[in-house]
Amino acid sequence: MHRPTRRQLTIATALAAATAAALTATTVAGASDTAQHARHAVQGGKAKNVILLIGDGMGDSEITLARDYTVGAAGRLNMDRFPLTGAYTTYAVHADGTPDYVTDSAASGTGWATGHKTVNGRISKTPGTDKAVPTILELAQKNGYATGSVTTAELTDATPAVLASHATDRSCQGPADMAKCPTDTLKAGGPGSIAEQSVNHKVDVLFGGGRQRFDQKVTDGKYKGLTVTQQAQKLGYQVVTDAASMKAAKAGRPVLGLFAQGNVPVEWTGKAAAVGGTAPQRCVTSNPQRPASTPSLADSATKAIQLLEAKQRHGHSGQGFFLQIEGASIDKQDHAADPCGQIGETAAFDRAVKVARDYAAKHPDTLVVTTADHGHSSQIVPVDATPPGLSSTLVTDEGQQLKVNYSTNTPGQSQEHTGTEVRIAAQGPQAYRVLGVTNQTDLFTTVREALRLR
Repeated sequence: MHRPTRRQLTIATALAAATAAALTATTVAGASDTAQHARHAVQGGKAKNVILLIGDGMGDSEITLARDYTVGAAGRLNMDRFPLTGAYTTYAVHADGTPDYVTDSAASGTGWATGHKTVNGRISKTPGTDKAVPTILELAQKNGYATGSVTTAELTDATPAVLASHATDRSCQGPADMAKCPTDTLKAGGPGSIAEQSVNHKVDVLFGGGRQRFDQKVTDGKYKGLTVTQQAQKLGYQVVTDAASMKAAKAGRPVLGLFAQGNVPVEWTGKAAAVGGTAPQRCVTSNPQRPASTPSLADSATKAIQLLEAKQRHGHSGQGFFLQIEGASIDKQDHAADPCGQIGETAAFDRAVKVARDYAAKHPDTLVVTTADHGHSSQIVPVDATPPGLSSTLVTDEGQQLKVNYSTNTPGQSQEHTGTEVRIAAQGPQAYRVLGVTNQTDLFTTVREALRLR
């Protein structure tokens, strides 16, 4: 008679507990998914693909604000419709390993990319000894998976950087930006800037902004004198710069999409929050500073999935793909106390969530996870409140007034992250691992176990 191993018993117990928790939450809270959907969602097994969606700075307040404004207080966003939801802690650490309660995007991204906490500002390297730690993308490549990274920030910004680079400081984005990373330079025998490392890694799909980093010239090594974009072309990359050229990109060769000099322009605009508040406003849902040729995050996600799936369909590894998709400027607009810009970017991210969930509906062996790297500053307050910081009154799609307050820094200064836990939600193989309150580093283990990475 076969006796189950301790590991099998542990997994079985965890699945049973997760099922009970999911069914209770579904029944009591009235979630949009039925108990049957929740029961189906609580599964172990191997995933063929993983799509990880990161809303940068997208805490519960940011989600609620976008929900209230766009679909109504009783409505549901796409990201609200995952069958399994939990929360995870986001703290960074000091060099000695003690907690640093408010993280930045570099340390938080390193947490899920490597399974290790690090100091703020560091990219996939240890907190004390500054040594490179293998990332989930590197492990996926090693195990034969296609890989991709899509963002609305510069491709060298912290969240995409943690997947395919190792840097002492997040500022070392291009060959001319290496002042804080002397040991990482090619001259010192290091791996070079974040831009150089990203293309050297041969990530199959890289879509985002940051053309200004890739236009910098390499200073040492094999590609000295070439721009990083030219280096990418030497490495076989197709370089695309707008929606039309992205759509025309063919599978079989890696693709580098550079859709803006810096960050990709936001989709919505409006009046920023101000001391004493603003007059009630409706957001402008078409930013005149955003070129019409700029692909949306949802369109970029769709094309990335197509390219990655096609590569693996014609490859020989038998494996699927790992793709990270970041809505980066939720955070950036929160820093700027710009509620309309922030809501528009959350809505754009939510449409990318729909792309991922629609793909998973046809490919149930896909694990889809959505979460944030850290919380941020926006708070919904009573309309008659007079908060001491920056505030703005919006008129929602329901015709109601809603006041947003930003008070995590002195007015006139960039608003700050917060140290709160944030939502994590999932569907597909191993999705039950997000239930309860977990640590940000546990997401690394979830993806590694789902893809069976060694």
